Amino acid sequence: MINVVAGILMNEKEEILIAKRKEEKHLGGYWEFPGGKIENGETPEESLIRELKEEMNITIKVKDYFGENIYKYERGTIKLIAYFCEIVEGNITLTDHSEYKWIKKEDLKQYKLALADIYFVKLLCED
Repeated sequence: MINVVAGILMNEKEEILIAKRKEEKHLGGYWEFPGGKIENGETPEESLIRELKEEMNITIKVKDYFGENIYKYERGTIKLIAYFCEIVEGNITLTDHSEYKWIKKEDLKQYKLALADIYFVKLLCED
């Protein structure tokens, strides 16, 4: 199983950040909550800080644990761990995604999201 972390980032308008995977990547064209694989020796929080710096050139503060989802893709099973985060520094510059959007949580269901992320959309929309 691959351990992966995702950040649920909200702005001052209570919009949530989603990013679209580049077409040539696994799950290309799908939207996701940004994050990535947890490397050996990293905590999920450290991984999330590193991944968002590498993929979006932003510095974040990891706040609260949100939940986790185990999902079996054809290429293998992942354990996706999500945290609420906030941007503390930087402007988003994409290196691993083709685009990003800030959207209202009720609009999340209108996007083709990575299947492992859909679990978190359901939790966010229960509020």
